[in-house]
Amino acid sequence: MTDTTLVEDMLNDQAHHIEFNGHLTNHVKHAVVALAGLGASPGKIKAYYDNYARLTPYGYGLEAPKRSKHTITEDNWKQFLGRRTSYGSYCEFFDRRQKELGTDALLKLYVPELLAGWVGAFTHATIHLGWALDIQSRWMTIEGLAYMVFSDVSCHPERAFRSEHLRDTCAQDSLLRIAGEWEKNHAALHAWVEALVADTAVGIAAGIHPELARSGLQYRIARMSAQGHPLIYELPTWIDTQDVTVSWEQLYEVTTLLYLAQPGDFVLLHLITSLHAMEQISLHLPAAQRRDVVRCFWVGILCILFSRGTFPSATTLARLRATYRDAVDGDVLPADQEDWERIIARAVEEEEEHNPKMVYVLQRVWKRTGRRSLYRIAASHFTTTPELPKTFEEAPHE
Repeated sequence: MTDTTLVEDMLNDQAHHIEFNGHLTNHVKHAVVALAGLGASPGKIKAYYDNYARLTPYGYGLEAPKRSKHTITEDNWKQFLGRRTSYGSYCEFFDRRQKELGTDALLKLYVPELLAGWVGAFTHATIHLGWALDIQSRWMTIEGLAYMVFSDVSCHPERAFRSEHLRDTCAQDSLLRIAGEWEKNHAALHAWVEALVADTAVGIAAGIHPELARSGLQYRIARMSAQGHPLIYELPTWIDTQDVTVSWEQLYEVTTLLYLAQPGDFVLLHLITSLHAMEQISLHLPAAQRRDVVRCFWVGILCILFSRGTFPSATTLARLRATYRDAVDGDVLPADQEDWERIIARAVEEEEEHNPKMVYVLQRVWKRTGRRSLYRIAASHFTTTPELPKTFEEAPHE
């Protein structure tokens, strides 16, 4: 068996459900992509895969595939968006359609309907699809599409409108403007968010799946995505006017500045890894559809940020932006700074798979942006597995 075959076999594995203990995502294939990208040996990756399947960092093992309640067809595939049902049948449906259409036509046909729901499963369905496209795994792509249907939570990009009065010239300007609004009105905005998410029964009655209430985090995101806020939907002109590739570069800086403002923050890390996924998805769509991906990403990350009931300080973000605007790594770093060799060595040994994923993405961006220092420095700040809330003492809502 070749090394390449061993990795492909892990990505083609169908022995486990896409989630475990209710809504917790099976991340193991994301880790395979990241570890392979960081140069870990296939044997090392396989050992990680087997250990994760036996006992994830959350203290539970992966679960066997679930029986589907519905047979999915072209006529009913939209009927169960976000209803957390029939994942296996959705895989069979997209598998069949891929064989009929090919991958590019499959993505062109189905992804536009799914983009609005990209924040579902705390962005992990999107990550599954985008990272599958990154490594060119056919079966993982099928799984990603099925998972996006299964976990869909719309961030309602159809409510967004282009605002001509905004003076933002780039994504970084927009971030600082919104952070400034939070800084001026923090008490009122915080109270509004906490009141919105306080009573989960209200959200469930409004259509949020009850399993998300066990999460806490996913319920907050779903509730905020359903409710929204004018600051979320007021779109700056750069989204529609500048080249999409420029927008992606600016959004990497935005998400990395957010992460540096609160280093190691578990939620903010996901903005970086899901951005990589959204960019990969956009690269596999026709040019006319790519700007929609940027628009959905912008609306979605604001929903995630607002759902926390707080926002990184505008003062801190502005200072970080000024510090790293022109900072580029030379050939030799000072002795007190971590270099990529040490960062990657730590990442490959991590049980918490979010860390190699974050390092993998940031090293790619560091390389393609002329070795900008902020990406290396952000990559040196690892996250920790969060403690599960007491709601996990309840049985999952299958």
